[in-house]
Amino acid sequence: HTAGALRCAQVAASLLEGRITKVTFGLWNSFAHTYRGHGTDRALVAGLLGLRPDDPRLPDSFALAEEAGMKFTIHPVELRAAHPNTAVLTLKSKAGRILVLKAASVGGGRIRVTEIDGVPADFGGDSNTLIIHNEDTPGCIAEVTMSLAQRRINIASMQVFRAATGGYAVMVLECDSHIPHVLEQQMAVMPGIRKVTCLNIDEPEECEEG
Repeated sequence: HTAGALRCAQVAASLLEGRITKVTFGLWNSFAHTYRGHGTDRALVAGLLGLRPDDPRLPDSFALAEEAGMKFTIHPVELRAAHPNTAVLTLKSKAGRILVLKAASVGGGRIRVTEIDGVPADFGGDSNTLIIHNEDTPGCIAEVTMSLAQRRINIASMQVFRAATGGYAVMVLECDSHIPHVLEQQMAVMPGIRKVTCLNIDEPEECEEG
């Protein structure tokens, strides 16, 4: 109830631009019943702060959040057909941006993201992953896959979710190799694309070159 919860929060933080100032954690079922005793609450806050599961500061995450100016609340939620260890995270940045992410801790530190900003999703965050918010218009998917092919980045799996035809959509592409952030920046200015987030599990410490 700690490693998976922390990972859920890490993914949510990666999807929101800017410094997080306010968070609401909605916990369902098992999470809601046991979060205090199992340290789920401290793990969720630690994940938003960028701490790792083995960080000795994890038990002090509440105090660290206060120092960082991050306010948070925790409450139970009612969900349908959800994993018992599911959390709904609502994040707000200093600039006023809001992100809502629903994710579950499925065991062994593994997670499953099932919803982003009201749009269904299904990925684990354990592969190099591109998450693209886009307008549901012809050509967006082709432009994205072509950009990856030009850099010889193989797509292991690809899923497309949308709220309604011609409306708001989310692409999730899990890749076999590292995704350069310069590619993320190039995709972000493509027509029809609103936001691109890159989650690399093998993030290098040194700066990348184009």
